[in-house]
Amino acid sequence: MSQTEISITGEPISDSTCRFTVDRSVYPDKSFAFLSKEAAEGSPLAQRLFEIDGITRVVISHDQITINKSAQADWPVIGKSIGAAIRAHLATSDPAVSDATWDSAPSSEEIRERVQHVLDAEINPSVAEHGGVVKLINVQDNQVFIQMGGGCQGCGQADVTLKFGIENSIRAVLPGVGDILDVTDHASGRNPYYTPSKK
Repeated sequence: MSQTEISITGEPISDSTCRFTVDRSVYPDKSFAFLSKEAAEGSPLAQRLFEIDGITRVVISHDQITINKSAQADWPVIGKSIGAAIRAHLATSDPAVSDATWDSAPSSEEIRERVQHVLDAEINPSVAEHGGVVKLINVQDNQVFIQMGGGCQGCGQADVTLKFGIENSIRAVLPGVGDILDVTDHASGRNPYYTPSKK
């Protein structure tokens, strides 16, 4: 398959964050976050992306790659380099994330405990001031599903401000955790392979 047939769409979420959706799976049904160039060593796609000047965080998830940058370069400019890196990677048979990196992720149970602690100790005391609450709904592999309720639900700022705050707090204690998704995203097709685990 020629590289020109690969379609990648960039959707800036903020000045520093952009989500790139690829028309095929890059890391099928899995996700992993890399918070530094050092963490990406040995994982071919992540390593390639960190070679681009100004990249500070890479989250690889199924057919999406969410990238944070510190550089002053505008997304349309740096996005060309990101698209080229993704296409170059897809032209190889290399995995996006190395098996060793994936195997280093904490267990679902450990993620559950540590996320719950972050919610109880940091996030909920803060959002409670605005009548909000954030619940941990499920953990699948290293993906975290939360639900925002009360004053957070339907808030125009929930998707951007709150979610980034929650995500940053969780990643601070669990760097390799994959997607952190609000279960309401499921309804919009953001994560079609999510199903609640059987208790």
